[in-house]
Amino acid sequence: MPREKIVTPDPDDEPLGSAGESGSQDADRDLRPTRIAEMIGQRDVMARLDIVLDAARKRGEPLGHILFDGPPGLGKTTFATCIPRELNVPLHTSSGPALKAPKDLIPYLTNLEEGACLFIDEIHRIPKAVEEYLYTAMEDFRLDIILGEGVNARTINLRLKQFTLIGATTRAGMLTAPLRDRFHVREHLGFYSVEELTAIVRRSGRKLACDLDDDAAIEIARRSRGTPRVANNRLRWVRDYADSKAGGKVSLDVARAALAMAGIDVLGLDKQDRGYLETIIRVFGGGPVGVEAVAHTMNLATDTLSDEVEPFLLRSELVVRTPRGRIVTTKAYQHLAIKPPEKKQSDEERPLFD
Repeated sequence: MPREKIVTPDPDDEPLGSAGESGSQDADRDLRPTRIAEMIGQRDVMARLDIVLDAARKRGEPLGHILFDGPPGLGKTTFATCIPRELNVPLHTSSGPALKAPKDLIPYLTNLEEGACLFIDEIHRIPKAVEEYLYTAMEDFRLDIILGEGVNARTINLRLKQFTLIGATTRAGMLTAPLRDRFHVREHLGFYSVEELTAIVRRSGRKLACDLDDDAAIEIARRSRGTPRVANNRLRWVRDYADSKAGGKVSLDVARAALAMAGIDVLGLDKQDRGYLETIIRVFGGGPVGVEAVAHTMNLATDTLSDEVEPFLLRSELVVRTPRGRIVTTKAYQHLAIKPPEKKQSDEERPLFD
């Protein structure tokens, strides 16, 4: 049976304690906001959620099922943990890979309290057999359990308490239509602006008791790929560097030195990103080239390039995908300070006579 974690919100929660108190260690481990009002960015999503939360409170009914989708690190889990706090209801958590069979899901559904939230991360990875149990549970709050086999089989119908299913996925396209359509609210989370990330870095710096200059916070935000999780990870590294090399003071120069040591450049590219671009330029003349050929040349798995490296490079317009393969753009040549190759003249462009 998968491990279950239950969080019981307390409306009288106190702010995290000062240094030396038990809350300071929790603040250092978890930089996530605990209330939706504390969140930065995703303002349109927050506005819509405020409406459905307020309506649910006024009607005294459980919230409708919610699906969050978007790239990793943009706040899907944060929203899922803040929503139960807003409603003052328990939160039960699991993940798609942990629910391998219906017997893994049934304890969650049967033990849910009235109005509780069940959060399933990576919900697109739920097997078909488990997903089918969710259909009647989400729609009719009923669980149909089949006992026995063949002519001796019988069905037991269990009534479930009304609950809210919160799903999170990085691949909404992999969800089946019957499951996707059972979510009353579907929200896509987008990337954050530099201003929003700067505010997140400053807030996280305060939680980490980091002596952080405003210019340094902006520099970290600029190199964080529009993603809060990346920004917090890079802030932690800069803080470690400052504690070791600069007496704990994070100035602009210290932040730049720390990020340079980690191989993070001004666009947020790391060594692997630049290696990908340089391989296409050096070995394949800038492209077009298939991702499999690049992966073999770099001695990396194809999935590593397509899932981890290429999305940000495509979004940054440093590489493009074409039917013939990947092509490095002029912007990438300029960023790497490499002279683009001269354009080859096609047969149609060549003059008939010299």
